[in-house]
Amino acid sequence: MEGLPPADQGSAFRNAPTGMALTTTDGVLADVNPALSSLLGMASDEVRGMSLFALIHPDDVAVARESRHSLQADPSRPTRYECRLLRADGSAVHVQVVTSWVEATPHGDPTHLVKLIEDITDRRAREAALVHQALHDPLTGLPNRVLFGDRLRHALDRGHRENTPTCVLIIDLDDFKSINDAHGHQVGDRVLAAFAQRLRSVLRTSDTAARLGGDEFAVACENTERADAELLARRLRTETTEPLVLDGVSVSVGLSVGIGFAAGGVDPVVAYEQVITAADQAMYAEKSKRR
Repeated sequence: MEGLPPADQGSAFRNAPTGMALTTTDGVLADVNPALSSLLGMASDEVRGMSLFALIHPDDVAVARESRHSLQADPSRPTRYECRLLRADGSAVHVQVVTSWVEATPHGDPTHLVKLIEDITDRRAREAALVHQALHDPLTGLPNRVLFGDRLRHALDRGHRENTPTCVLIIDLDDFKSINDAHGHQVGDRVLAAFAQRLRSVLRTSDTAARLGGDEFAVACENTERADAELLARRLRTETTEPLVLDGVSVSVGLSVGIGFAAGGVDPVVAYEQVITAADQAMYAEKSKRR
């Protein structure tokens, strides 16, 4: 943009490995360095004169505008936010934007903004992997007890708001210890992983299956009547207990299933403990009966 200080071609601005930009206080791009041009997949001449907001993913524009308002309210404090920038090919890249306010100079350079724009794709991928590890069982890939509890609370909250029922199934593999004793823990682990895969195959996309620990699994079913949960339990008994053939060895798997039911509109805090307890007790009752 006319009037903004030109960036020296041999300066740190040009040679910085991280994206940098000069903009007007309204976010119009006056200059970008080669690193940012490469990140966007656009020549610097294409970018100059564009609004930075036009390059931000529509869902992230609000946070960018809020950052600008914060900087205008207190120019002495640089702002920092994360957003997605849209590349020339239409793909999006996650970036962190740090913006500093530069006051007008006696030499006639107008007030402008300096933006440091860093690609954080790898960092976000590492963070997502850590979150996944914290919330999923490493053997089966199913949600663990923590994530299951969170999904169940969401289901019960929805049931409270929309007056819809929620069901929980607690599933325990019968005589799993005998599989470990007869075939070893490696085979036992493969049985658990295979059962988890079969469990996924019979559930709806809205259901959440989890491994609670050992040979105990659970399913949270949103907007589900008891009769539907009982039908699901029958399907599980039929479709997940076919003998598994592992390294030429046939392993039979039995299971006990208990159902807990929470009517629509009930207090989700109270229902949480009640529905799990009811399912757990029903599962142990069935296990005792099968014995």
